[in-house]
Amino acid sequence: MLQLRNVETYYGGIQALKGIDVLVDKGEIVTLIGSNGAGKSTTLKSVSGLVKIQNGSIVYNETEVSNKPAHETTLLGIAHVPEGRRIFPKLSVKENLLMGAFSVKNKSVIDQRMEKVFRYFPKLKDRLEQKGGTMSGGEQQMLAIGRALMMEPNLLMLDEPSMGLAPIIVEQIFEIIKELNQEGITILLVEQNAFQALQIAHRGYVIQTGEIKLQGKGNELLNNEEVREAYLA
Repeated sequence: MLQLRNVETYYGGIQALKGIDVLVDKGEIVTLIGSNGAGKSTTLKSVSGLVKIQNGSIVYNETEVSNKPAHETTLLGIAHVPEGRRIFPKLSVKENLLMGAFSVKNKSVIDQRMEKVFRYFPKLKDRLEQKGGTMSGGEQQMLAIGRALMMEPNLLMLDEPSMGLAPIIVEQIFEIIKELNQEGITILLVEQNAFQALQIAHRGYVIQTGEIKLQGKGNELLNNEEVREAYLA
């Protein structure tokens, strides 16, 4: 479904990605793990078009998407839930969700999608008129994922969905990620909680200073001594 080939991305004169290769097959959960500043978020931003790549190529469903604007990659079926959630704090829950369906004109389709979101996140249904910025961190994360699901994506990219959340909420979020995948959504997951990520991932990549250092099946990386010492200790 998604292939990054020799992708290089810079921020000014600083090279953030140094020729990385990443493959995501349809129906998989693939995770990128690594320390802060390793290039994980930049990888997702390169795919969604939030940052430009200088070299290499990004192919999604056999279509070249390198440096396409973010609104175009969204219309192709790629949804990106960024680090820090980035909901619209002054808009209500309902308005935030509707922003996720900006390209849909049919009200009945929008209503169907919203009901589907409520299946995963019933709390959101109870908070429809509440301002997004007044909710807890866990609820805001649910809203951010729900907004992405309103796009009915084929590929859902999640950037640090567990960041700053209580352990019980983290468990709920990861259960929902598994459920979304079982229902047919392919997932590319960036996560500092390497243990949680590798437990649910089919495959994973370890990224260090903009380079892929290791790759393998989730359970293989979970039991890799180098990975355990660096990220699971």
